[in-house]
Amino acid sequence: MGQDKSLLPFGNSSTLTQYQYERLKQLFADVYISAKNRDKFNFNPQIIEDSPQSDFAPTSGFVAAFQALQHDRIFVLSVDTPFVEEEVIRALLAADAPHYDAVIAKTASGTHPMVGIYHRSLLGELQCMLSQGDHRLGKLLSSSKTHYVQFENEERFTNLNHPNEYEEAVSRYNSENKTK
Repeated sequence: MGQDKSLLPFGNSSTLTQYQYERLKQLFADVYISAKNRDKFNFNPQIIEDSPQSDFAPTSGFVAAFQALQHDRIFVLSVDTPFVEEEVIRALLAADAPHYDAVIAKTASGTHPMVGIYHRSLLGELQCMLSQGDHRLGKLLSSSKTHYVQFENEERFTNLNHPNEYEEAVSRYNSENKTK
């Protein structure tokens, strides 16, 4: 992207992070942002800071979240997937069960490890992965009791990794919200 995409403006929010945070606050009693540095945000969310020594990888966020929280499971949504709708989140929550290690969204194009539920049962393996610098969530999920929930609409899971994808997402958001 060439810059911190979490700080790009989106929708009616000053940042993509704030947009996601406000959406999730409507669904969950507690919403936390996993970040290396809380000072970069211009609003006041609940932050779980990753270890300063850790890589910029989801594994460090998972470990920090499970260490900071008492919850046995956490729902995760990457900041760069602004079109994951409430319907998707509710379907994942409904599919969850105590005997799973994770419940993850899947489409015809593949799995979406950053849209799903992770259970505390994965903490030991996540810590091991983090210590080894191995951040392959797909590998973790394939060797765990993971339940995949199939979704048909690929567009819901659009990632914003490049400037043109971000520009297209802003345009799409504006078009979809003109009629509301």
